[in-house]
Amino acid sequence: MSVQRIEILGVPVDVCPKTDLEQKILSLLEKQGPSQIVFLSIWDLLKAKRNAEYAECLQKADLILPISKSILKGAKSLKKTIPIRYNPFEASISILTTLENRYKSLYLFGARKKALIAAERNVQKTFRGLRIVGRYVGYYKKEAEPGIIQAIQKSSPSLVLQSEGIREKDLWFHQNREKFSTSIFMYYHDCIGIFGKRIRRINPKTFDRGTEIWGEIIRNPLKILLLIPFLWYKAMLMWVKIFKKD
Repeated sequence: MSVQRIEILGVPVDVCPKTDLEQKILSLLEKQGPSQIVFLSIWDLLKAKRNAEYAECLQKADLILPISKSILKGAKSLKKTIPIRYNPFEASISILTTLENRYKSLYLFGARKKALIAAERNVQKTFRGLRIVGRYVGYYKKEAEPGIIQAIQKSSPSLVLQSEGIREKDLWFHQNREKFSTSIFMYYHDCIGIFGKRIRRINPKTFDRGTEIWGEIIRNPLKILLLIPFLWYKAMLMWVKIFKKD
């Protein structure tokens, strides 16, 4: 297994060949204590530059898979090892397949009730060797959180798949890490919605081109403002490249 951790502007990113992803997941299943997988976008990378807690979350994460082309271009610009870009949905399917082949278990956490129930049903049909040992909706009241944590503790799933409706996103596990003794935790906003057929997945060709942001801007024109932090990212890369401070 060859997984290398690099840093781009001080933010950790893992170089994980797709041929090594299965072995990496198996190693996380065997390690002592809980683990975290993060799908890192360019916006997440920029968030880590201004949010100390999120930066710490990434430092402690066990596997950080880049999902934005801009991260790969940043690594190339800084003459770092260029990471492998992952489509988060396809990576999720690969991870679930690895778990299914070894008769592991899954806990679904997030989304609205109808989407969650539909997702559970569709996951059971698709991954017949995978045991679903629990589920809980997103958009829950804060008072429900101790019960959710206890349910996950008792069911000890191999993977907790987190989705929309968890306000803290990746930080939810980071903030509660000490309360768990096992399980892999993975947050992917659209996953349960896609499995429940409530959200349409990004066209693979669009993802491969790296133009998925334009679809988001069409749906929400205010996202054109993301151009500002993106230009800041390019400026930081240029600064580091010139003055070699990375």
